[in-house]
Amino acid sequence: MVFLTPLFLLGLFAALIPIAIHLIRREKPPKLMFSTIRFLKKTSKKLILFQHLQQIFLLLLRSAVIVLLVIAFARPLINQSVARLLDADPQSAVILLDISMSMQYGDSFARAKEEVLDILDGMTSGDEVALIGFSDSAEIVRELNTDIDSVRSVVNALEQAGYGATRFMPNLRLADQLLETSRYENRAVYLISDFQEGGMQGIDEGWKLAPGVAFTGIDVGQVESSNLVLADVRSPEQLLEDASEQQILARVRSTGTLYLDSGEVTLSIDGQMVDRVPVDLADRSEEVITFTTVFDTEGTHVGEVRVSGDEFAVDNSYFFTVNVLPKIRVLLVNGEASENWFDDEGHWFGLAVSSAEKSAFELETIAPAALSAAALRQNDVAVLLNVGEFSTSQADAITEYVETGGALLVAPGDRVNPELFNRQFEAIAPAALQSQDVLGRGDYLVIADFDRRHPILRPLDGDWSARFQGHWSLLPHAEADVLMQFDNTEPALVEREIGEGKVILFASSMDLEWNNLPLQGLFLPFIHETLRHLVQPPAKQRAYDVGDSFSLDPSGKAASVSAVDANGDRIEFTNDGFVVTAATPGLITATVDGEIERYAVNILAAESNFIRSAVATLYDAIINPDTNPIKSREVQTAQLIEELERPQRIWWWILALVMLLVVTESIIANRTYR
Repeated sequence: MVFLTPLFLLGLFAALIPIAIHLIRREKPPKLMFSTIRFLKKTSKKLILFQHLQQIFLLLLRSAVIVLLVIAFARPLINQSVARLLDADPQSAVILLDISMSMQYGDSFARAKEEVLDILDGMTSGDEVALIGFSDSAEIVRELNTDIDSVRSVVNALEQAGYGATRFMPNLRLADQLLETSRYENRAVYLISDFQEGGMQGIDEGWKLAPGVAFTGIDVGQVESSNLVLADVRSPEQLLEDASEQQILARVRSTGTLYLDSGEVTLSIDGQMVDRVPVDLADRSEEVITFTTVFDTEGTHVGEVRVSGDEFAVDNSYFFTVNVLPKIRVLLVNGEASENWFDDEGHWFGLAVSSAEKSAFELETIAPAALSAAALRQNDVAVLLNVGEFSTSQADAITEYVETGGALLVAPGDRVNPELFNRQFEAIAPAALQSQDVLGRGDYLVIADFDRRHPILRPLDGDWSARFQGHWSLLPHAEADVLMQFDNTEPALVEREIGEGKVILFASSMDLEWNNLPLQGLFLPFIHETLRHLVQPPAKQRAYDVGDSFSLDPSGKAASVSAVDANGDRIEFTNDGFVVTAATPGLITATVDGEIERYAVNILAAESNFIRSAVATLYDAIINPDTNPIKSREVQTAQLIEELERPQRIWWWILALVMLLVVTESIIANRTYR
């Protein structure tokens, strides 16, 4: 026999009440002094014994009434077990636990763990459960099994949420896939989250849970929230030594249900605070802060922009790196030098390269006769301006220089012999010189089209108003790229890559003889961007978001790579490409063949917005129309108990017996104490 409401059995102690009353009411007969008792009638001993037995029987009846009442209320069942009651409808469940960064706000994660443990405590040994700890993707996966204690251990071992973004749909799909292999028809998905609005992306795709899969959303988010976040930070990635002052822009935003109207933003470079600026958000939700600083030493500099003024410090920092390269050494071979600056071929080019107080270039000017292989090797880029001819050895030196990784800029003028040029530089020239085309007075060409995606021209998307009266007709090489065209469709700027070297050919001159380009505002940035493009390696991406995967050896040629993450823990590589997945905001420090490189990892600003969505919104979007509402385990158990109890109704018979005993007790009591 088992009892459906066993707590009522505590009422059995009430059966002691009649016994206590009986013992309390027992009185010791008083002694009276009589002169003689010979005239009193003797009482039969049998009568006394009978009355004593009646009292004991009456006491037992009263106790039995109480005991039977208690048993009736405890609702006994015969030949049924608790296991049969609770395990009659076992369940297959997947618990989705949100471990994204927003769950670090307040006590959301602690409450989420408690909810998971409560769900596990409500399961029995016959149930099977799976656990998915997720952010934008599943980070912890325990597949369906009946070892509930092992799942409980995993949950207890979680110290805090991570830094990833919130995405519900891909993880709900995974939960649905896990339930495809479940052993029971009673299937359910439990989602414990703060239901951040950003995690609802993709819910309008039309995807639904499989028919019959129940969904329960448990919201553990904070009702009120306030936060300051760095929504965006703009900083240079790669500079040349002695570059001018640089601006760093930081966009500060107030998010949450309670807006903060003030804060403070600081800029630190290489661990030293550079500037501190107050933030006033009294009449706006965001503000852009501008910092000005100078990176005056070669190497990689580490920067941090930090906002303060809120109680959620997890997203208060933004990290970046700035790589400062050494000055570019430029060798100018002036083919038409003159003491008169107006007639000097290299005058305007020299002004553009080295006239600034702090120039990123070191310019050396030589005559064509002084050009040698040694001079070329000592410089990063060689510039040939209207050089009429070179000796065979000089031409060979220039070709070898380019083929071994050197950079060359050529602007042929009226002194250049096209046949000799084409023959000497056939292996490296971007185009063959065809003929000079000098237009008459009042006639000119303009730049009509250019490649706006090219690194040289991308930052120069302005008005190319220069007028060209003279130029060379070019026949581009098959491997060359035409970057600019005149309005007569002829090439104006052509580039060719030779191994690791680059050559750029400009179809006109760099002085005022054939055009007025040196007088245009775009001339200086055009020269600077061209030289940078020829010499500087492509800027490597050094800033990533949490969740991004990238290689610490993008070239794939490193012999050895080691790295530590933002917490200082050594990174163990599980692949041959030295690919890591950014998991913690901060700086990853890598040592690649002895060279130290740093990568900045930042949180996603969208994850700092704590605006929430209703659980019902997600429920309506994913629940299958063919799924009937699934009753809770408690409701199912109560219904099963009622079904099992209905044919027995033992407590009815017990109450009938109680009524009979009450009548019997009344009769005996009246006779005993008459």
